[in-house]
Amino acid sequence: MALHTRFSNLMDIAEWKLTPYQILVLGFAGLILCGALLLMTPQASVSGQSLNFIDALFTATSAVCVTGLVVVDTGTYFSIFGQMVIICLIQAGGLGIMTMATLMALVMRRKIQLRERLIMQEALNQMTVSGVVRLTQYIILITLLIEFIGGSILAVRWYADLGSQAIYFGYWHAVSSFCNAGFDLFGNFSSLTNYVDDLTVNLTITSLIILGGIGYTVMFDVWGNRHWSKFALHTKLVLTTTTVLLIFGTLVILLLEMNNPDTLGPLTWQGKILGSYFQSVTPRTAGYNTVDIGKLQDATVFFMVILMFIGASPTSTGGGIKTSTIGVLMAAVWALITGKQDAEIFKRRIPQQLIYKAFSIFFIAATLIIFVTMMMSITENASFLRILFEVVSAFGTVGLTTGITQTLTEYGKIWIIIMMFAGRVGPVTLALALALRTRKGTVQYPEGKIIIG
Repeated sequence: MALHTRFSNLMDIAEWKLTPYQILVLGFAGLILCGALLLMTPQASVSGQSLNFIDALFTATSAVCVTGLVVVDTGTYFSIFGQMVIICLIQAGGLGIMTMATLMALVMRRKIQLRERLIMQEALNQMTVSGVVRLTQYIILITLLIEFIGGSILAVRWYADLGSQAIYFGYWHAVSSFCNAGFDLFGNFSSLTNYVDDLTVNLTITSLIILGGIGYTVMFDVWGNRHWSKFALHTKLVLTTTTVLLIFGTLVILLLEMNNPDTLGPLTWQGKILGSYFQSVTPRTAGYNTVDIGKLQDATVFFMVILMFIGASPTSTGGGIKTSTIGVLMAAVWALITGKQDAEIFKRRIPQQLIYKAFSIFFIAATLIIFVTMMMSITENASFLRILFEVVSAFGTVGLTTGITQTLTEYGKIWIIIMMFAGRVGPVTLALALALRTRKGTVQYPEGKIIIG
């Protein structure tokens, strides 16, 4: 009954005259605060000591925002209770606040009102409110199915190394991988470096990351139509952009790191290819690594910054400005270069409003990253490139680090918390949530001429 009451209160927030954007932002913030309070309890740590508030808030934000940046080692610091709190926060954050709320409504047999459907529409980036409840049900089912399959494969693979503990590790890391969180339990901030050339672990983890990162809309479209010509324009753009980034990223990282004695240099060709492929997949908001990121060459680090900034795809568990955003921007630039009046993708015209939104996302994200990087350059004792990497990793909800996370000052941790939160809810959603009200222009002014470039 108490759980039903709390859920009803969450849904009744709409009565406060809040916009859907504000409800989503407050939902994530509330979940993070609850998670931080749980992680501060003595039962959450192995030692029985309470984690301080900033570190607990950092960890909870990283989990809910499916990032993976950590200030204390997940595998050695937290108890089973603490680890379960983290994985529950990851699952809730990966599915999204409204998806979890809908699940609770279905369990409690509570009718979902129109207002709540509108919020779900915004949360899932859908064009219409029609079918959002059924879509949410499919999202929950496909998530559990994929995580179960991935967890089973990992459990079988790790049984020889971990014994019966492999079951816990397998399903825990499957949830973390599919949700693109990047938290691990192997201890000493090692991530998956012990499996750099393990084919099963590499392919299973990367497959979970990719499936979680392409978005539910794309997965359902591919499963339902199963033919390229029948796919929606969004699906074609996401699949094309993702494939290009994965192939191009693998080749670039392989060329830059193949002779680096601290990363791919000592490995066999299979290890080099797997290592390059894994490090190409994981900047797409996953956070795992099989080589020491702190020992990568500067060119590789900067290249990964670009991959992290782009991130995953809409309606996915990942962050970044999204593959579709960069695809629309490139189409607009190409139209300008070729002298076309309209931007086109796969013989379809892109509306101007969509181009404006894509540019707004890019501009807000870039401005936020520049500002926070500048502020952290003042307070943190690290090179500019490492700080930039950390900031973009937080905004893209990636979780990769060159090793400076544990040395951040209190100010640095707060800035990273803000970036993780902004990256998960989305820069435009956050901006609209902070706006007091939406105004429509009543006067259309004559065009003005401005010289550009």
